[in-house]
Amino acid sequence: MKIAFATQDNIHVNAHFGSAKKFDIYEVSSEGYTFLDTVEFGGNLNQDGNEDKLVPKINAAADCKIIYVAAIGQSAASRLLQNKITPQKINDPERKITDVIDDLIKMLDNPPPWLRKILIEKKRSFDFEEEEDFEDE
Repeated sequence: MKIAFATQDNIHVNAHFGSAKKFDIYEVSSEGYTFLDTVEFGGNLNQDGNEDKLVPKINAAADCKIIYVAAIGQSAASRLLQNKITPQKINDPERKITDVIDDLIKMLDNPPPWLRKILIEKKRSFDFEEEEDFEDE
């Protein structure tokens, strides 16, 4: 599954969702992880209540199931959840992205309820795609 991280330095989860200058995106599975891309954002990224800046960020995370952030406003969190992206807050700005991924991989064996819901949703989506492929043949 794809996971995004709001970051200022490509090392730590240290950016507020709305004012993040970039997201690092990884593919994560029980076998490990692969870095996919860094998406950068320009323009006015101040935490000023301007919700227009959220649209490109939500679009950038559209394929992701989880986004880890240092902080996030209620409106942005709600919009992510409406798009089936689960925001997760990391309270330590020194927390490394790779450490968060390692912890997530360990949780995949016995996921907590919030992660189990994501995994079940992902499996349902995958099963539905298989059914569509079968019908096309």
